[in-house]
Amino acid sequence: MAPSKSVQGAVLSISGKPDPRPVLLAAERDPQQIGAILTAYGLHDIDQADRNLQAMAGDPHHRRQLAEILPILLDAISRTADPDQALNHWERLLGEVTRSSFLDYLRSSPRMLDLLCTIFGNSDALAFTVIRDPMLVYWLSEDAVLSKPPARKELESALHKSLAHLTVKEMKLEALRRFRRREMLRIGVRDLLRLSPVPETTGSLSDLASLLIHAAYEIVDADLRQQYGVPMHKTKQGRWVETGFAVMGMGKLGGHELNYSSDVDLIYVYASHDGETKAPRGRQTMKPGAVGISNEEYFEILSRELTKALVEQTREGYVFRVDLRLRAEGSVGQLARSLDDYQKYYATRGVVWERLALLKAWPVAGSMEVGLAFLKMVKPFIFGPPKDKIDLSGALAIVQDVRGVKDMIDAKMADRGHERRNVKLGIGGIREIEFLVQTVQVIAGKKVAGLLDRGTLGALNRFVRYKLISTQERDDLTAAYVFLRDVEHKLQMVQDFQTHALPETAEELERCAIRGGYGTDDRAQSVARFRADHERYTGLVNRFFRAFYYDAKTSPVLKATMRLVTSAK
Repeated sequence: MAPSKSVQGAVLSISGKPDPRPVLLAAERDPQQIGAILTAYGLHDIDQADRNLQAMAGDPHHRRQLAEILPILLDAISRTADPDQALNHWERLLGEVTRSSFLDYLRSSPRMLDLLCTIFGNSDALAFTVIRDPMLVYWLSEDAVLSKPPARKELESALHKSLAHLTVKEMKLEALRRFRRREMLRIGVRDLLRLSPVPETTGSLSDLASLLIHAAYEIVDADLRQQYGVPMHKTKQGRWVETGFAVMGMGKLGGHELNYSSDVDLIYVYASHDGETKAPRGRQTMKPGAVGISNEEYFEILSRELTKALVEQTREGYVFRVDLRLRAEGSVGQLARSLDDYQKYYATRGVVWERLALLKAWPVAGSMEVGLAFLKMVKPFIFGPPKDKIDLSGALAIVQDVRGVKDMIDAKMADRGHERRNVKLGIGGIREIEFLVQTVQVIAGKKVAGLLDRGTLGALNRFVRYKLISTQERDDLTAAYVFLRDVEHKLQMVQDFQTHALPETAEELERCAIRGGYGTDDRAQSVARFRADHERYTGLVNRFFRAFYYDAKTSPVLKATMRLVTSAK
């Protein structure tokens, strides 16, 4: 079988590396020659790599097909973070497809061959997504899939289509899990190919999460209404109306800046504590066997079932991990509360970190009306009562409270030995930028609403507009934030684990640097550049953080903030 022109051209373009085809086609196998060939392509476990290739080859016909594309395949995996793991994944994939036709497809599509190598050598989580559903390979090859980020409306339309023919709750939830897996693949591949900048990636992840949470809410709520009826309450005018329910996205979800493997921080809230479920409109009675219950009970059941639907792991995976600890009373409180209950809680028991957290709150599912009512209700808690004035001593008290929270975080990081390794919570990490932004917003947001932006980068832009920081300071903090978030993504996309700590071993740190785009021509130099950038950015952030929190009385940012507050009408 003669090599195709496309593959033949690629073979000739590979310089300085031996022809790998003898590994599969040599009449007599020379272990020393095989070792030299495979080592040249960045493989370390030579025996395992050879076993992978022999298993991938199979019968003589498949062996010749594989040999034809082998130069491109090995050269492509040599440019990934983990060439050895890439071959393991290739062996798994070829065991799941019709080998002859799939190898023919790869021969005719070097671009897809290279793309699969990129996935297999950089992310186990994305690799297993492809291996469990090889048809996704052909989906990825469609022009529109990777050439641009998915628009929210396109996602909504595609999800609606995937659910339209299903009637059983469990089947619908399985469809959500499949949809999530496919779209996470798209987002992850665009990131690995450097087609998607960090803000675009975090926005796409947030849109996907919001869409799936809302869909899960609708599925669960519809099922519960069949059992209990429609939750309703009386207005002040004595008219019965349906009781709305909202899912508030908090943290990075609320800020539209979600991570790959982040929990979604949620708060469940409903319109009225009073009321009960009643028969659906148009029916005098409820479904046989259905019973009416109080709103409080209904929404507690809804919250429990929605959380279960999101987090439950099945053979199709899960929708999203959920963290409900930002709700009133944290992990011991009710799952859902009414607007009035939340108002009472924040008026009597709310603490400073909750004020910061609520700056990012945004309704992501359910009733937008209830969600916006929640945001309006919490404003006096976040910024203080409308008539209260913020002075320097009040601002310094807020700064001191936030510093106390960060000091506790620092102590935990030190106990774990992560104070310099954790890109989120460590010294000079993401949290220091977020705390700085949120503290300024809490101090000045009531007087200067233009400072408020749920996203960190958007807030930094607003700070420049109001002359709280210079353009250079904004650019420096933005670059640091983007770098740290990109590292965080590359750590999490490997195994879909919620991790924020840089690896301890030199080998894993090297792989992290490669995933981050530092190149494979000189891996040692790539690691050195990665370390230097990490030290530079975290140092920059921590200096800015300490100047604000540890020298607050002389901080230029705090002084500018107080001038702004004082001059605001």
